[in-house]
Amino acid sequence: MSNSKKYFITGLLIILPLFITFYLLFSIFVFIDGVCGTLINVLLRRCFGFSVPGLGLIIGLLVIFFTGFLATNYLGKRLLRVFERWLMRSSFIRQIYSPIKHIIHYVASREKPFFNKVFLFEYPSRDIWTLGFVTNEHFEKGSASSGSDLVAVYVAGTPNPFTGFVVFVPRSNLRPLDISVEEGIRLIVSGGIMTPGKKRDEHSETDPREAGGISAAE
Repeated sequence: MSNSKKYFITGLLIILPLFITFYLLFSIFVFIDGVCGTLINVLLRRCFGFSVPGLGLIIGLLVIFFTGFLATNYLGKRLLRVFERWLMRSSFIRQIYSPIKHIIHYVASREKPFFNKVFLFEYPSRDIWTLGFVTNEHFEKGSASSGSDLVAVYVAGTPNPFTGFVVFVPRSNLRPLDISVEEGIRLIVSGGIMTPGKKRDEHSETDPREAGGISAAE
């Protein structure tokens, strides 16, 4: 690879994420300002002959703070719950609002309770390996019905990791990966391009199911 091509690709990889980030922030600013501030600025221009740039954003922030204030007290919680139930009556709105709400709550959550471990397992056929996130290590009814110690594994989609499906895999069929959940998600979102670093115990002879894996149920 020539130096000029190398410099161009390196610069592109640095500039493109910055450009997309600032473009999205600018688009959000314009959208909020347009929705909240247009009407008020029109009235200000008619009555006083001037407008206030960014007024819509200020109003939007005030609405967010006021909503947060309502959500932290008993009466506000009841009002928001009633409003949400009314909103969810529409199947079309429910299909859009509910997934977005869950995604935002997951991203904002500090505990990240849904994905706790990353594993490989053979799926959908032998010698084809799929990356999955363990979501439930104790599926007792399924285990009793199948005769195997089943574990719930979420298989994320590319490029949106929240569009995926759940499979129930025998515990003994899971192979632990020495990567974090965040690294696993980046691997999926990038289509396998952003591979994590080498394993810390690269030369370890320990059985992977015993090193950091899910311990067998007693």
